[in-house]
Amino acid sequence: MCVARVQLAPAPSTLHPVRDVVVVGGGLAGARAVQELRGQGYDGRLTLLAAEPHLPYDRPPLSKGRLQDDEEKIALDVPWDDLDVDLRLGCRATRLRATRLETSDGDVPYDGLVLATGAQPNRLPGSGFTLRGVDDARELGHRLVDGARVVVVGAGWVGAEVATVAAQAGCDVTVLEAGEAPLAALPREVGGYAVPWYAEAGIDLRLRAKAVEVEHDRVRLEDGETLTADVVLVAVGAAPDTDWLAGSGIALDHGVLVDEHLSTDLPGVVAAGDCVARWSPRYATRLRVEHWDDALHGPAVAAATLLGKEAVYDPVPYFWSDQLGHTLQWAGFARGADAVIRRGKPGSPDGWAFCWLAGPRLVAMLTVDRPRDLVQGRRRIDQGAQPDPARLADLAVPVKSA
Repeated sequence: MCVARVQLAPAPSTLHPVRDVVVVGGGLAGARAVQELRGQGYDGRLTLLAAEPHLPYDRPPLSKGRLQDDEEKIALDVPWDDLDVDLRLGCRATRLRATRLETSDGDVPYDGLVLATGAQPNRLPGSGFTLRGVDDARELGHRLVDGARVVVVGAGWVGAEVATVAAQAGCDVTVLEAGEAPLAALPREVGGYAVPWYAEAGIDLRLRAKAVEVEHDRVRLEDGETLTADVVLVAVGAAPDTDWLAGSGIALDHGVLVDEHLSTDLPGVVAAGDCVARWSPRYATRLRVEHWDDALHGPAVAAATLLGKEAVYDPVPYFWSDQLGHTLQWAGFARGADAVIRRGKPGSPDGWAFCWLAGPRLVAMLTVDRPRDLVQGRRRIDQGAQPDPARLADLAVPVKSA
């Protein structure tokens, strides 16, 4: 499968001799950027600014379990003592200047900059609870107790995962979704098949239920109904954390605009992770992929580019979710597809999948409880494979042989 194409030979025409690099962002992308810079030979001054007072940690577990005090669930395997990095925890970047950052702890100079600030949850009018960091997850975990009334606004990835955890804890769970079906971020063929999962998990799923005002203990719907609860979680997507870059000269449009090298339009400034909207030569469009895989692999290319090496980041998009007793995995990009192949029967104990074709080519795949299919499908998408639709639809035929 293609994750990133990185050529480590120097490219003198693009060489930027940085000696004072600052990484902004205390998540996985920021931590990986530090590791990659050192691993690719950078030996200058290196500073990491993390807005939270915690060492960088892994975020997917925050919505997948009742995280309270178990640091081991989220700790990243990073040898901080060996990286010679100035860790500034609880230090938020507030403004970008030509050669310095304004931060909550004063100015920080740089001649090379990695933007890895991630995303912030979208909010609704009121003061509803959102899940962004470990402190949010701990507070939520302490509230998800047997018998608690929980309302989750949004049936996307995070909403479904938290609803799953709450139901397993014995909570009385209601999920409100403004759309026609859950999983609205996926192609419309998919979401309806997830509806029965909620009832099977003992969760009350309400579709076409738009929340207009949210408080910690109640939700007001567009039709005038008010629901009361012990816990209200707003999970209606996220937006890139880029407000602090306004007026900096960095081009922004639903994220930091970067090319396939993860370069911004300012010399010596690259970006990676959830905050970027990257150009994809593979798909001839701009993508914003707000998932763990990009935060893990993108920093290798960002670091190489910053150090003047030839590097391209243009993988097949990939993400996954564990929710309501099922594992969902996605690979590819379905825009422009003109045919959908159903692989197996939805609801089957053997799992099932949807495959999208553009002409004869396999361009995207969603699997439910079939991880081997996803691994093979992702590789075939990367290769531009042209499967036989009849064989692809047959669960008895491995995807790699279809």
